[in-house]
Amino acid sequence: MALDELKSAVPDYAKDLKLNLGSVIGNSDLPQQQLWGTVLACAIATRSPIVLRELEPQAKENLSPEAYTAAKAAAAIMAMNNVYYRTRHLLSDPEYGNLRAGLRMNVIGNPGVEKVDFELWSLAVSAINGCGMCLDSHEQVLRKAGVSRETIQEAFKIASVLQAVGATLDAEAVLTA
Repeated sequence: MALDELKSAVPDYAKDLKLNLGSVIGNSDLPQQQLWGTVLACAIATRSPIVLRELEPQAKENLSPEAYTAAKAAAAIMAMNNVYYRTRHLLSDPEYGNLRAGLRMNVIGNPGVEKVDFELWSLAVSAINGCGMCLDSHEQVLRKAGVSRETIQEAFKIASVLQAVGATLDAEAVLTA
């Protein structure tokens, strides 16, 4: 199992990450589609070849072809949106907020899966990419749809652990090369 292989690759000094990896993925209460879509979208967002290589096959096994594609689409569109909206927010000139983005984002309106799942995946990717505007936007959509704070927290816990595991394993790969 890829999750076990990923956990075994985590060095002893990062034992907490190993334990957290097991709990946020291995013991998650999220439905399979929400869990594995979040895992896949976040694995992509970490930019860690090791994390993506280890978790993608298991995600693909646990997702329908439509959900697999939608999770990848969430990572792709949020890679763009997180940079755009984070930059717009960070600029001190508020007039940028009045300008039309002019960027295509059609997949958000028609992701090919339940809107709630896509929003959850988008929120998790936004957590990795650090876009407060996107986090707020997706959290509000999820809360209006009746998604609990605990479910939303599960998604950003997965994001945080995968990001940390990716950073740690990528650093180890460089240091031991």
